[in-house]
Amino acid sequence: MSFSATTQTCLSTATTLSTSLSKTPNSNENRQILIGILPQFATTKTKKMLMVITMRDRSKNRKPLQRGRNLSIEAIQTVQALKRASKKNDDHSLEQVFGSNFRRLLKFDTMAVLRELLRQNECLLALKVFEDIRKEYWYQPQVSLYADVISVLASNGLFEKVELLFMQMKMESSLEPDIEGFNALLESLIYNFTGIAMECFYLMKTIGCEPDKSSFRILINGLESKGQFGFSTIVRQEARKYYGESLEFLEEKEEMTVS
Repeated sequence: MSFSATTQTCLSTATTLSTSLSKTPNSNENRQILIGILPQFATTKTKKMLMVITMRDRSKNRKPLQRGRNLSIEAIQTVQALKRASKKNDDHSLEQVFGSNFRRLLKFDTMAVLRELLRQNECLLALKVFEDIRKEYWYQPQVSLYADVISVLASNGLFEKVELLFMQMKMESSLEPDIEGFNALLESLIYNFTGIAMECFYLMKTIGCEPDKSSFRILINGLESKGQFGFSTIVRQEARKYYGESLEFLEEKEEMTVS
């Protein structure tokens, strides 16, 4: 490439950068960047300044970490170690990883490990991790966490594990009313565990978590789709106590689904 062609290319690039940097309040810094792209005029010092500025700007352009994926190095290593040990089908090896890795993690990392295993569909390993978490002194039962674990177990056809875990949830003494968590749990239970879904509905009321329109919609539509009209009649009667005789929100949901 000739000298004039090189100059023309650099000037074109400089014009583009000038437009993109026009909002930068420090005009001296702008001039240094523009000079840096013209090699025939730039000094060694200016080039070094350009390199530093370029590196800093790239770091600002990094995308934020996705929710639930900001695992620490320790958490990542623990997930990998747990998966390796579980493949050996050796309870002793797995217990060693729990003792040397998992139980030494901070609370935030232990929860991150659990959610990562759920995300990877490592349902049995996630269940074992959850059982270990429940033994920690800082553990506080959360409906949403139970809902996450039960959802993965149910999607993998582990019905006995679902029933057992729900029974454990019912036995929690300090379960807090969480309408979003309960609705997520109802979504996971309604099509394959209608009986447990009804138990979940009564549990909500027992701990003072009043069902909302979404709760009734999930239950009524799900029960009727399974032909469970006896249960559906009971839930409809409860819904009328809250929202009157018409239950228009059920029809609205059906219209939205059709459209």
